[in-house]
Amino acid sequence: QVQLVESGGGVVQAGGSLRLSCAASGRTFITYVMGWFRQAPGKEREFVASIMRSGGTTYYDDSVKGRFTISRDNAKNTVYLQMNSLKPEDTAVYYCAADRSVAQVRVVGEYAWWGQGTQVTVSS
Repeated sequence: QVQLVESGGGVVQAGGSLRLSCAASGRTFITYVMGWFRQAPGKEREFVASIMRSGGTTYYDDSVKGRFTISRDNAKNTVYLQMNSLKPEDTAVYYCAADRSVAQVRVVGEYAWWGQGTQVTVSS
């Protein structure tokens, strides 16, 4: 079992940047595939980005490709989401997710553990 705690959300103007962090408990962080998802009001939770165990492979939703970067520091048990050129449509609660075995990284149900979420609001 792993506990995930997100931080770094806030209010930013369109075109601005934020960096989200997700700290994981335990000593087996490197065994987890990590993902970021988001959920806007009235919408389903959707995939944003994911990163494999060693950090060498990443995946992005087309809506954020080129603007967001996912990374991880296995020594610090932390995964990051650097968000640049933010748009109002990026406004959502952002969730960190983890699982040891993920067949389809873009699917919510593939991840067993979730953080509590952090709010990101982008004003126009």
